[in-house]
Amino acid sequence: MLNAWKKQPTIGILGGGQLGRMFIEEASRYDVHISVLDPQKKASCAHLASSFTVGDFNDYDTVMQWATDKDIITIEIEHVNLDALFALEKMGKKVFPQPHVLATIKDKGLQKLFYQEHGIPTAPFVLVEDKNALAQQESIFPCMQKLRTGGYDGKGVQSLKSSSDLEKAFDAPSVLESWVDFESELAVMVARNENGQVVTFPPVDMEFNAEANLVEFLFSPSEQSSEVLSKAEALAVKVAEQLQIVGVLAVEMFVLKNGEVLVNEVAPRPHNSGHHTIECCITSQYEQHLRAILNWPLGNTEIIQSAVMINLLGEKDSHGLAVYEGMEKVLKEKGVYVHLYGKEKTSPFRKMGHVTIMDQDIQVAKEKARWVMKTLKVVGE
Repeated sequence: MLNAWKKQPTIGILGGGQLGRMFIEEASRYDVHISVLDPQKKASCAHLASSFTVGDFNDYDTVMQWATDKDIITIEIEHVNLDALFALEKMGKKVFPQPHVLATIKDKGLQKLFYQEHGIPTAPFVLVEDKNALAQQESIFPCMQKLRTGGYDGKGVQSLKSSSDLEKAFDAPSVLESWVDFESELAVMVARNENGQVVTFPPVDMEFNAEANLVEFLFSPSEQSSEVLSKAEALAVKVAEQLQIVGVLAVEMFVLKNGEVLVNEVAPRPHNSGHHTIECCITSQYEQHLRAILNWPLGNTEIIQSAVMINLLGEKDSHGLAVYEGMEKVLKEKGVYVHLYGKEKTSPFRKMGHVTIMDQDIQVAKEKARWVMKTLKVVGE
């Protein structure tokens, strides 16, 4: 509990991107020391961290040496050295999410097998080792091919409509997921602390950029039926409890035309589908993650006001130093909150920031969000 700390806790984060940046902004209110390890000298949260170390979070020795004086180790990216995290946990360090959770989730094949084992509804799938094995799965088309490891921010995922698409298939261990005729996609952020307290944030609807395979718009609250929302929240809680995760977990889902809900993927950390909570909810996903890993009581997740979140992506053909066109126009608008991630250079579809648009009326917020999307552009200089 908060009053049990005899000294200022030191939390180490593996990864220095925008998720770490926003986590630090919330943690600073509680005077918590945050140390970051990232290979990029100019990482998004380099100048915000209490201490920042340039180093490879995939290197065993680097992680072990860096973590020696940390009270708790957490992540903001899954692609870190798991052997080091298991070793640190064995030494008595608190590592959240726990290494076994991370091992299951970072391999999309193990993730799907976990759903199957625990009766969590998900799209039918098969696992293949390479392109040759994929060619033997004629009955699976059309399908989504997802690399078992290494995919991130829309990369490592592609649709294969028929065997004629085999040429472009990934030649690596993959999940082949049967094409699901879904009506919409939603997400639930859920948090769990060491005491086993579990809290969900209200579900959100998502609209994707098909070309980049990234969320373009996020709508809070979701406009799904109360029955669908109840199913979604129950599924999110079940996944968190079966994993016994400590921290926040993003659970992305498909809503089928018959009202059934399937789990698509999960992420064991703060997530794109929870950015809006900074302004939209009483407790943000970042404060909730802090509370969860410190085993504090979890915060109130009620919505303050309806919101739309848009990802601020680099323009399709832009490279170079980032220039934000239309910023002055956007900042004049009531209820518009801009978050820039401190990335010096832009490239096509790179996440450069996000904007949250709030209004009592979700339809008004949606209209304004689409105007913001057209007005605020990230181009290269």
